[in-house]
Amino acid sequence: MEEDDLKPAGKPLYRLYFKGLVTEEKEMLLAGFGVAICGDKDDLLFDLKVSIHDPTITLLEVELIALKSGLNQAVSLGINHISICCDHEYIFELVMGISTPKQESIALLLRDVQGIRKYLTSSIPVMLTQNQSNLAYDFAIEAISSEIIIDIPAQKETCNICLNDDINADQMFSVDKSGHMCCSECVKRHIEVRLLEGSLITCPHYRCNSLLTSVRCGNLLTPKLNKMWEQKTKDELIPVMDRVYCPNPRCSTLMSETELSGLNIGVRRCCVKCGEPFCVKCKVSWHNNSSCDEYKTLHPNPTENDGRLRDLANEKSWRQCSKCKHMIELSSGCISVVCRCGHTFCYQCGADAGDCFHGLGRDDLDLTQCCGSCCCFVFFLVIIAIVVTIILLVRRFS
Repeated sequence: MEEDDLKPAGKPLYRLYFKGLVTEEKEMLLAGFGVAICGDKDDLLFDLKVSIHDPTITLLEVELIALKSGLNQAVSLGINHISICCDHEYIFELVMGISTPKQESIALLLRDVQGIRKYLTSSIPVMLTQNQSNLAYDFAIEAISSEIIIDIPAQKETCNICLNDDINADQMFSVDKSGHMCCSECVKRHIEVRLLEGSLITCPHYRCNSLLTSVRCGNLLTPKLNKMWEQKTKDELIPVMDRVYCPNPRCSTLMSETELSGLNIGVRRCCVKCGEPFCVKCKVSWHNNSSCDEYKTLHPNPTENDGRLRDLANEKSWRQCSKCKHMIELSSGCISVVCRCGHTFCYQCGADAGDCFHGLGRDDLDLTQCCGSCCCFVFFLVIIAIVVTIILLVRRFS
């Protein structure tokens, strides 16, 4: 019998598609069903996909649960006439009353199905042929697929800095220019130390001079570190010979002398950050009603605070840069130091770089080693001088 022959005169006929599936995935039973209610032209009016978490459920039970859910929804939608489209022959026979279920669970589900059908004016079971598609099948597949967890083990990498070999690949950082790999935490700590030192921010790999960029590393850093890097980038754009620092000890902002000269007259300047006036020539707070020469004449001796700073510097063995007058402390490393203003000088005697023999140009020595080598060098020169003198005296009187 054709379905069109079952259609009530002048009444719309709807189609109910249902499908249950049971499969085993990674020693786990997965079950689910799909439901679709369509109009005359198979235009979809309602769809449902549900997964079932019951390791003991059977395929026949899932099929009847799907049919029960579909009929319930049809009644809720106010549908009176519907075709029950079956693609399982035994389900078709059960609904038609041709077969009698043997299992109690199946009998109970079938009783519920037949009870819901009473609320419909007509519900005609129809057996689908092989070439007819069951729309609910795709929904059942989606319901089961949503329960399948794809467990792909994360790829592990080794950091070249901390040597941790249990780091996920997405936690590794690759330097663009050199290709060196290290973990994000090591890169973050390396950048933080470099910013605090005022050094160039290069690749953390040993002896690699590839520069890092704030754009590339910004997502690894805190807002505070990003702000420090931004300020450092601006500072580096100021030529070394054009740098001037605010003499206010609570400020010390780096500025460009060229840019300041266009905003002020003479040697009086104002700090762009704290606003305090200062003398760009004397590198001190602004000396009112006196020229630079008069100020130096009137203030030949340091102030009380300057005296305290000088005493503290002597106690801590600090040195003062002859160019920008800032104090520098050397805790380790070679005694040839580079001030933040760019001036290079000897930490031991204060002479400009290359004007003394201290350190012997050995950058791998610490302060005590440099001083020790200097003393040995002086002693060696004295011995040579004595020997040469003796030789000359012997030749003279022989």
